[in-house]
Amino acid sequence: MVAQLLATNGLTHTVNDGPLLVAAAVAALVGLVGFLSPCVLPLVPGYLSYVAGLSGVEGVPSRRRMVSGALLFVLGFTAIFVLQGVAFGQLGANLRNDKDIIARVLGGVTIVMGVVFLGGFGFLQREFKVHKLPKAGLVGAPLLGATFGLAWAPCLTPTFSAVNTLAFTQGTAGRGAILTAFYCLGLGIPFVLVAFGVGWVTGALGFLRRHMGVVTRLGGALLIVMGILLVTGEWNHLMDSLRSNVGAGGFEI
Repeated sequence: MVAQLLATNGLTHTVNDGPLLVAAAVAALVGLVGFLSPCVLPLVPGYLSYVAGLSGVEGVPSRRRMVSGALLFVLGFTAIFVLQGVAFGQLGANLRNDKDIIARVLGGVTIVMGVVFLGGFGFLQREFKVHKLPKAGLVGAPLLGATFGLAWAPCLTPTFSAVNTLAFTQGTAGRGAILTAFYCLGLGIPFVLVAFGVGWVTGALGFLRRHMGVVTRLGGALLIVMGILLVTGEWNHLMDSLRSNVGAGGFEI
């Protein structure tokens, strides 16, 4: 009965769709790049203190409160990003006849965003942030997450632009939602791990802070390569090849 229901709803095909899974993995990696960006990573302790309700207050929060605040913060920006992913996925469906051309244009935008991530185009480096923040603590944590998702630019604009482009190429609202959800996993899981006090994560983040230049160059290069694949049409060729292999029974994920 369950298998019949899954087949009826097309969920089995979605779960076993190699191209979607590859795109989702790329989206999660791009989300991690967003977390490691120079204007997000150094502020992680401040975010976690704020969502735990300790902004300007002495004391050490409990691990449970820190993790709860981090999860609520992540849920806040996930809601915003997934809605945008749905919109871009649906836009791809509505413009199906012109999708390839528009995808190439968006690929060009992704290349530009990669250069922005590397520090280029100074006029695009301005930050648009909301300075009136919600009340510190668990109640305000999801609101702060939503604010983070709506207004933190250009820190996340390069990476999220790339994921929105991938959502557009998938051509359905549901797939757009899946891709942006994976982006949020890549961006959000490190917040939760730091809040949980995982030792190796804290050490790894310290190492990455000391080598921020290398991290930034690698992240920018990833975005530029994605953009080039989209502009040249090679991304679609790769996805079509994966789709053909899955359809022929070459492999199943």
